[in-house]
Amino acid sequence: MREGLLRRRTAVSRQKLASLALASLALASLALATLALLSACHRQPAQPSLVRIAILRFENLGADPSGDLTAVDWMGRAFAEIIASELSNAPGIYAIPGVRVHAIENQLGGRPAGAPGISAERTAAVAAGATKIAYGQYAVRGGTLDARVTVEDQLTGKMTVLHPVSARPADIVSAATALAGQISTHLTPYGTKNPQVVEAYVNALEDLGRPGVVEDLEKAIGADPNFGPTYRQLARFKARQNDIGGAREVLERALARGNNIPDSERALIQLESANLRNDTAARLEAFTALAKADPYDPDTWRELGAACVATHRYPRAVEAYRKAVAIQPEDANSWNQLGYAAAYAGDADTATSAMERYRKLLPESPNPLDSLGDVNLIQGRLSQAEEYYRQNARKNPEFYAGLDFIKAALAHLMTGDVSGADALAQQYFDARAAVKDPAVDYRKAQWAWIAGRRKAACAQMQQVAGASETGAARNVAAHAYAELAMWNLMLGNPQSASDLARKAAALATPASVTQATLARFLAQPPASSAEWQARAAVLVPGHAPSAIGNMALANALLFARQYSAALPILQTMYDGGNPAAGEGLPVLLAWADVETGHIPEAAALVRSNPPLDDVGLTWSTSLYFPRIFYLRAVVAEKQGKPDDARENWRVFHALSGPDPLIWGEEQKAR
Repeated sequence: MREGLLRRRTAVSRQKLASLALASLALASLALATLALLSACHRQPAQPSLVRIAILRFENLGADPSGDLTAVDWMGRAFAEIIASELSNAPGIYAIPGVRVHAIENQLGGRPAGAPGISAERTAAVAAGATKIAYGQYAVRGGTLDARVTVEDQLTGKMTVLHPVSARPADIVSAATALAGQISTHLTPYGTKNPQVVEAYVNALEDLGRPGVVEDLEKAIGADPNFGPTYRQLARFKARQNDIGGAREVLERALARGNNIPDSERALIQLESANLRNDTAARLEAFTALAKADPYDPDTWRELGAACVATHRYPRAVEAYRKAVAIQPEDANSWNQLGYAAAYAGDADTATSAMERYRKLLPESPNPLDSLGDVNLIQGRLSQAEEYYRQNARKNPEFYAGLDFIKAALAHLMTGDVSGADALAQQYFDARAAVKDPAVDYRKAQWAWIAGRRKAACAQMQQVAGASETGAARNVAAHAYAELAMWNLMLGNPQSASDLARKAAALATPASVTQATLARFLAQPPASSAEWQARAAVLVPGHAPSAIGNMALANALLFARQYSAALPILQTMYDGGNPAAGEGLPVLLAWADVETGHIPEAAALVRSNPPLDDVGLTWSTSLYFPRIFYLRAVVAEKQGKPDDARENWRVFHALSGPDPLIWGEEQKAR
């Protein structure tokens, strides 16, 4: 199963991410303990080809009783930020950015901003994958700034104390550079020499909500307009205040400085701007520039890979994840992401080998077997996928309360063997009942629908809806009525669909309001494409048109068989990585392509099987399943592949059921 940025839906598995993070931390702790033992036996462990160094916040040791020591507390973070920045392009070194260390620190339970890094940030640095940790002390006494650094090798335990440096307090950047130069002679000059600018930036890093932060950042920009980080901090403050226009204006000011701001910093500003504008192309361009500017940063490669997967640029994603695992081969999640990207790119060997490496790194986790099932399903290796799912379900039945039973059932169903798939599905329902899932009967009705028992599915779902309208089951009822509404639209019963959609809306809870709203939208009277667009524009006030509104509009146009109007909307969603689209988006786009004569484009889209979401069957499953087999059959016929067409017609007919109406062109095909 995919973690993190690979998942495009809001139902990202937080529980799973947490367990993976804990497993990764446990693996890191075990590795460190093993290495310590080897060191005690006088063996020198192999040094990695890339040094991953974390620069922790320096400790203020000033002891002048007549001065205000807190006035220079900001220097502790400043030293760390300056040194890490100057090491950013040093050959063979990856200086882990402070923001990454602090993000992990906050997840582990943040410490006070002024706490010394050696006590507050060490655990986070290890979790970030640091092989070396640098921590220092400084003091301002009698108009002199003294600083020193100790570098600790996490593999050998060796401690190296660098030569101390002294400077005027106003020359903090020069002092930090002198320390960085003892770690590497290949430094990138820091973006400013002005101590007031550094102080304003660091104070904003420590607490963006502190009084006077806007004024301080504006003064810093005025003092040094070519220092990019202050623009980014000011833009973030404005975005937090919902002043998106103001945030964009700040970033545009920065970008207007052109090459006066270094390439890597300009790329970060471009990324901030792209995120504010939800500009997918600009976001990819910014990630690409960042990776080029700092090729030793595995996090940027991972982010680039995730952005490419979300927008279906799979070969580029494979390349990015390959870079990430080359830099950080012990990162299990990157191997997992590489496996998925390779599967979608059609590279079976890379997909399988990546997942096997993932399994070796996390041998006790249930996720690798599930992921192996997914990549085999994606590539059409149905028996192999089913076997991996079944193995995991037997070995780890608690994994999402039997999720892999329904995944195995779906893999088997794709062969056209409904009775065999039913037996596997029943094991899933038993597992859900064991954890007292109130939606077990709802899930059974969903399964009956995709297994071709349309009338039975509707009867079951109607019973679920009617029995669940009160108490804690109200949310189940809203989902049931909404799904029934869509099924009735598919079966050609628009009036029943409208009535059911109204019931869904009346019962909707925060957890079901999106599905209920979508059902109510789709059940509206027939209209022109222009009218549907007008309806979508006011569907969910406050939501970006590219999210829920466009998903609803695209489905409405498909229901209305207005394929030419649906095609560009679906294409934009596909290219832009719409988070509301679900795993079936490629199939819906292929449907529009087939009906508008774009057969080669459709063929590429239906080549892969969509794996189930981590909640199992969803309301969107019936939109693309078993339609994918109908589309494959049509494509194969158009391409002169009669054997492929015959096989896909067989499966489609087996899963379409005996009901008199299906949906549009599929009924004609039968």
